[in-house]
Amino acid sequence: MKRLIETIRNIYKIEDLRVRIINTLGFLLIYRLGSYVVLPGVDSAELDRASGDPTGIASLINMFAGGAFSRASIFALGIMPYISASIVIQLLGMAIPYFQRLQREGESGRKKINQITRVLTIFITLGQAPGYIATQIPDSAITNPGTFFWVSSLIILVTGTMFVMWLGEKITDKGIGNGISLIIMIGIIANLPFAFAAEFVSRLEEQGGGLVIFLLEIVFLMFIIIGAIMLVQGTRRIPVQFAKKIIGNKQYGGVRQYIPLKVNAAGVMPIIFAQAIMFVPITLAGFADSESLTGVVSAFADFTGFWYNFTFAVLIILFTYFYTAVSVNPNQMAEDMKRNGGFIPGVKPGKKTAEFIDNVMSRITLPGSIFLAIVAILPAFAMIAGINNQFAQFFGGTSLLIMVGVVLDTLQQIESYLLMRHYDGLMKSGRIKGRSTMGMAS
Repeated sequence: MKRLIETIRNIYKIEDLRVRIINTLGFLLIYRLGSYVVLPGVDSAELDRASGDPTGIASLINMFAGGAFSRASIFALGIMPYISASIVIQLLGMAIPYFQRLQREGESGRKKINQITRVLTIFITLGQAPGYIATQIPDSAITNPGTFFWVSSLIILVTGTMFVMWLGEKITDKGIGNGISLIIMIGIIANLPFAFAAEFVSRLEEQGGGLVIFLLEIVFLMFIIIGAIMLVQGTRRIPVQFAKKIIGNKQYGGVRQYIPLKVNAAGVMPIIFAQAIMFVPITLAGFADSESLTGVVSAFADFTGFWYNFTFAVLIILFTYFYTAVSVNPNQMAEDMKRNGGFIPGVKPGKKTAEFIDNVMSRITLPGSIFLAIVAILPAFAMIAGINNQFAQFFGGTSLLIMVGVVLDTLQQIESYLLMRHYDGLMKSGRIKGRSTMGMAS
């Protein structure tokens, strides 16, 4: 406790870090306040009465938006259109030479890609906003339905998404951590106190050991968080030796560094892709006329059923391999290594190095994908055990992995500020110093 207090004091002493943390908290506060501002012309009381809790993919979007989706807020669509645009641009980078060239142009290419992503975000939001107004806002909740309401709501929703995107970029530039990830995380965490309180009250109302069961749930949740941290932080370090160069009277190179290949290089994207596909059976079940077809489809639409979770886990494993192949380019890593005079001991530079990295990635991706699938289906087991649906979502899946990943990333950035100023960090400094990474592997 004493060390933690001293660390907080050290953070306060560093003016740049202090300002960045204050900026981050201020931008996040603006986002949270905006999520409660309802669209003009919508009766919030009638909306609560008529719409109910969102289900299916709407519940996922509502979780990422911190409840703004169900409240018909000006930030109802949140940052999801921007995430969709980013995924599209990443996929285009695999197939279209123009985007591949931009990815290799460094800072100038990154700026062009960001600009294209922003424009694509506007078009995606323009496509999603009418659907949101038509399906998520009941007619009874609209005080004055008509063309003016539709046009004004459409403009406000697009503007709200672009403003949230701007907040995320400002947090990245002026604050601490990745702004987009922090906005998603704060939306998820906003639901945690209510879910926690609901579970606590329900257990207190039970007869015979309800409080003990609640404490066991908390302990189990702690073990799951530890497992998620291991999954996010787990790396396979490949040693890289750099050749010695003597320029004048100085010697360069000749040191050994490491390429940290992540066990879960795909992050939470496989879960998001798999969830999007698993919502299809729910939609089909609503339109199916045949009772037998409805029964088959409904079997895959049961969140706690065997076939849903089995299929969900298989899709996550497949998408993990797919997204890892998209995000990790062994050929590019081998070329960068060769250009910088580096080589893996015992492996020839060039093609053999790319094959070696690819083989290592394939081996570590399998256990990583299986562990990711297990974490993703844990909320289903939590619901089967009697935990309420809201609280069960924090026992695994996208919400837990996003929270763990963003918190760790933010803490590491604060850690780097402290270590640069020769202060003790938030985590063990020996572990940070032991990480020798290469810029080309980032």
